[in-house]
Amino acid sequence: MVDVILGLQWGDEGKGKIVDYFAPSYDVIARFQGGPNAGHTLYVDGKKVVLHQIPSGVFHQGIANLIGNGVVLDPVTLRKEAQKVAEMGVDCRKNLFVSERTHIILPTHRALDKASELSKGNEKIGSTLKGIGPAYMDKTGRNGLRVGDLLDKNFTSQYIKLRLKHQRMLDSFHFNEDISEWEEEFFEALEFMRELTIVNGEYFINDKISKGAKVLAEGAQGSMLDVDFGTFPFVTSSSTTTSGVCSGLGVPPQKIREVIGISKAYCTRVGSGPFPTELENETGEELRKLGSEFGATTGRPRRCGWIDLVALKFACMINGVTQIVMTKADVLDSFESLSVCESYMVNGEAKKEVPYQMLKSVIEPVLRSFPGWKTDITQVKNAEDIPALMKNYIDHINAYLGVEISYVSNGPGRDQIIRMK
Repeated sequence: MVDVILGLQWGDEGKGKIVDYFAPSYDVIARFQGGPNAGHTLYVDGKKVVLHQIPSGVFHQGIANLIGNGVVLDPVTLRKEAQKVAEMGVDCRKNLFVSERTHIILPTHRALDKASELSKGNEKIGSTLKGIGPAYMDKTGRNGLRVGDLLDKNFTSQYIKLRLKHQRMLDSFHFNEDISEWEEEFFEALEFMRELTIVNGEYFINDKISKGAKVLAEGAQGSMLDVDFGTFPFVTSSSTTTSGVCSGLGVPPQKIREVIGISKAYCTRVGSGPFPTELENETGEELRKLGSEFGATTGRPRRCGWIDLVALKFACMINGVTQIVMTKADVLDSFESLSVCESYMVNGEAKKEVPYQMLKSVIEPVLRSFPGWKTDITQVKNAEDIPALMKNYIDHINAYLGVEISYVSNGPGRDQIIRMK
């Protein structure tokens, strides 16, 4: 049995905390896509921890954590992250497993990412410059190196061959930055990775399932950044939707049970790309300030806006979402009024569908207003204590989406979550 947790917006929905909340009910937590561009924030014993590569169940004893084959893995980031986790009393060598089919991000992948983004000028897509895109390009181009290759005595010669190919590409970009320090760090990190438990991921996870284990598949980024269904070309390089679970872990679709979608009570986006409900005014600044909306990975300020129900319903549809967790509801506590987007005016015509290409259309959000609840909800523990005006806001969203919000997160703490049912 596999349950899935994934983002329904443009990432940064608060998935880390929610995975951490649900983790004790599962035997395996498995990351199925993405790379170190993910930033899943947890609070453990009052300390803030941001995980980029390691699954968010790592702080729970007795739970196996798997990095699946759909992930692209940066050994340097993984090593640093494992050291931070070790400082908090957790040895990753005991409960972290890495699929041998997982592709490796090389230093030259990072250089290619930077060179490519710099070459775009004003048409930058907002890459995190972590090497994710070039690593996935090598995967689909059948050139990449995988974790299992680390155990091959010919790994270094394979690395040099791929590095030379990358160097020719870098030369075409006139990229002259010295990356020798990156390489030194990289090879040190490879030695650490060889100490981890490298497994045949698809056999590992299907064996667990056949023995009755409960698996929680953890997604990165968000559905509106999916390489197929997101706001292309301003998307990530992987399948962030439920379909990515099957290809990213090697599990059959009939094993998937619950699909838990995570959405903020409003919307944010990092980097470039379409954002119909963006508020480029004082209200947007207030959302950013109250929500501390700065990227966990990049530190970049997030663009903020009202919740987009058109995009959210689209994400629920393509993912087969069975329940929703609304995060950061407390950020809206002080607002006099709130708005939700219920349709788009696309080139003057009302639509309730996400357009194929948002960039080539003039899109205006059609908003519906609600009175704010003007109440501090951070101490609320039970659904019956939620302010009536907040309940109205949630009920309207439930009715529009046809999927119920089953949990509401009302603060960053592990215990700040309200079960609605």
